Amino acid sequence: MLKKIFLIFSIFNISFSISEAQTPKTYASSEILLQLKKLNVLGSVLYIAAHPDDENTRLLAYLANEKMYRTGYLSLTRGDGGQNLIGDEQGVDLGLIRTQELLAARRIDGAEQFFSRAYDFGFSKSSEEAISTWGHDKVLSDIVWVIRKFKPDVIITRFPEDSRAGHGHHSASAILASEAFDAAADSTKFTDQLTQGIAIWQAKRLLWNTFNFGSSNTQSENQFKVDVGMYNPLLGKSYGEISALSRSQHKSQGFGVPAQRGTTLEYFQNTKGQAPVNDLLEGVNVSWDRVLSKLNDKANVQLLIDSIIQYYSPSNPEKSVPQLVRLYKKVEAINDVYWREQKLNQIKNAIEICSGLFLDATTNSQYAVRGDTLKIIKVINDRLGINTKVINWTSANVEKELKKNINLIDTLNSLIPINAKLSQPYWLDQPMEKGSFNVSDQQLIGKGENDPMNVDFLINIEGQNFSFKKSIRYKYTDPVKGEIYQPVYVMPQVTVSIQPPLMITFPGDKRNQAATSVYKLYTDGKNIVSANDDLKQMKKGESLLKKLDYDIKNNSALKKSGKQEIKLESESFLHEITYDHIPSIKYFTTPKTVIESIDLKKVGSTIGYITGAGDKVPQALEQMGYKVTTLKESDLTLNNLKQFDAVITGVRAYNTNEWMSNSYAVLMQYVKEGGVLLSQYNTNNFISSVKSKIGPFPFTISRSRVTDETAKVNFLLPNHPVLNYPNKITQKDFEGWIQERSIYNAESIDSNYQRILSMKDTGENEQDGSLIIANYGKGRFIYSGLVFFRELPAGVPGAYRLFANLIANKRKAK
Repeated sequence: MLKKIFLIFSIFNISFSISEAQTPKTYASSEILLQLKKLNVLGSVLYIAAHPDDENTRLLAYLANEKMYRTGYLSLTRGDGGQNLIGDEQGVDLGLIRTQELLAARRIDGAEQFFSRAYDFGFSKSSEEAISTWGHDKVLSDIVWVIRKFKPDVIITRFPEDSRAGHGHHSASAILASEAFDAAADSTKFTDQLTQGIAIWQAKRLLWNTFNFGSSNTQSENQFKVDVGMYNPLLGKSYGEISALSRSQHKSQGFGVPAQRGTTLEYFQNTKGQAPVNDLLEGVNVSWDRVLSKLNDKANVQLLIDSIIQYYSPSNPEKSVPQLVRLYKKVEAINDVYWREQKLNQIKNAIEICSGLFLDATTNSQYAVRGDTLKIIKVINDRLGINTKVINWTSANVEKELKKNINLIDTLNSLIPINAKLSQPYWLDQPMEKGSFNVSDQQLIGKGENDPMNVDFLINIEGQNFSFKKSIRYKYTDPVKGEIYQPVYVMPQVTVSIQPPLMITFPGDKRNQAATSVYKLYTDGKNIVSANDDLKQMKKGESLLKKLDYDIKNNSALKKSGKQEIKLESESFLHEITYDHIPSIKYFTTPKTVIESIDLKKVGSTIGYITGAGDKVPQALEQMGYKVTTLKESDLTLNNLKQFDAVITGVRAYNTNEWMSNSYAVLMQYVKEGGVLLSQYNTNNFISSVKSKIGPFPFTISRSRVTDETAKVNFLLPNHPVLNYPNKITQKDFEGWIQERSIYNAESIDSNYQRILSMKDTGENEQDGSLIIANYGKGRFIYSGLVFFRELPAGVPGAYRLFANLIANKRKAK
């Protein structure tokens, strides 16, 4: 018997999720039929790779919807270390975006999403580095945990274990998957997991899904092949079309792709276990025979499902509900715990969507504020008039009969405890290590995101009680976009930030800089848990700015160490990330600012900045004391450009702004007449390429990079002005760099360019295309693959000194 409660509000130990911004999913009659067909299939496949975007969405869509297997994708990382095509978020923030993009992709292709605790620390050229940085046992245990919980019949990797994978994270994911294939079945491995309600599991086989990516073709005709290009009439799309919709959710990586139609073969190489001959799950019983040994039991379940499918009415799906309830009762008696749970959930979902029940739990505020009440509006509508009633509808334990297509509405005012846990992605709860997150709760490992706060609708259908849990979401109407659902977040009464997050000072800096703390109130002000009288006088929604009592110029600690950190002992700094294609993301950290005292000299005062994909270099320039003006296409006239000491193009400016090709002539004329033009990195790959000229003389952009942030930097032209004016650049200026040295370096470089630096990763040849410079007329053109977009926001002193030299025009000064 289900416990008769209507609200599950575990506010003390459940954080709100950052999910479900989309309108609640609805099913057309044909989609309902597909869900009914899945009731007859008891098979599962787990796909494993390293990053968001590594997954084969076409194969996942095929497995989940054509073969109707339970299908999952385990991405070892959340993609934190990549580049961002849609904004300036990096690191953890980028990982949060890509997590939501992956979850959006899975909602389209029908697979489930899992993660390990591995952190994407950037491009790696060896699996040894990747595994060492992540922590071998830590990440292996996560993969084993997911395998033991998911119980895949077959495991598929995207990549091989060697250099053909093209990335150390890629090959590492295959190596660890192979080890986990065996370890998951070994009762002597990761024994603590076996006390957490799971058992060992042996998958039938491990396969590598070979590929043909441009010049890298690992497919051969003697490999096992599957056609995944067929059309699904119930969904009205081919798997190539579904795949395109799914993959195009990776918008931060610019992975919008065209739909594909027609026969499409996927190739597989067997890695472990018995190789398949005719089917991926060959040798696996995917019928009810695997859990029902008695003939009568099998017949009762199988025949009932066949009957439900045979007599399903697209016009009246509610007519299937009585038989689905009968099926639910029969499956409740199955001994196999795993498949009993999976199938009961599927049947319950089928009952809900066949019945046309509308169940909704929303608020008119996105914030559940500590110490305040949250108004929750519950709505039930029996739209097709099935035999149903709601149990314990209100706190008065009222049992309500539902009338056909009549809204039943109730309002709950729930007090948010003053000590309620703030909303926080579970993997950010504890301080992380360089290569991995720390998660102490074993049950959370593998999950895509937190379990949300929800309302439990207890409904009796055809005499059987069912519990339908619905996430509590903030709902509002946008005048342009219409009805919008967003997550609800547990908030402190007051959020605090310190602005700016990074402050730069240097000799001769005459600016009177001051950090400012910003307080924002989220309650009515009557019950603030604070001794600050200023806060008690604030109104809800109001912000209060207060300068911090901190003297930058005369601070002895700053003069001695060169760096000072100011922080408030409170987890109340609200980070917000908002894009239309994913739910709004919010999380909390300690409010702080970093002050860097740098031995920095600069020449010039005005910078024109052409924004690309998004970076925080303009803010860094302002901290250096420059006046920065953002330039649009219409601003690129010679008379306008002449006012700037330098013009800088942001990262991927030539990839994201097609109009850059129209501006080539005027930019070159600006340089010719004495300006400095600095172009930061652009990509040249299958995602995006440079379609216009960049410099006055030809060069191409490669995919080469130096990933070791500690790699020795050689000065090829030590007397060149950019290494001497106005700052003398030494090896010390390349200390403390983060993640990498350079990306997308120049190659096929015209002889008019000077190559300033060379560097390399261990075991490779020197690369000399990270910084090239050409004098052109009275000015100077620079292309740099050096990762200033990472180093400047991180406050790396040497990066500031070198950047100041690049935009200082000594030729013009003469």
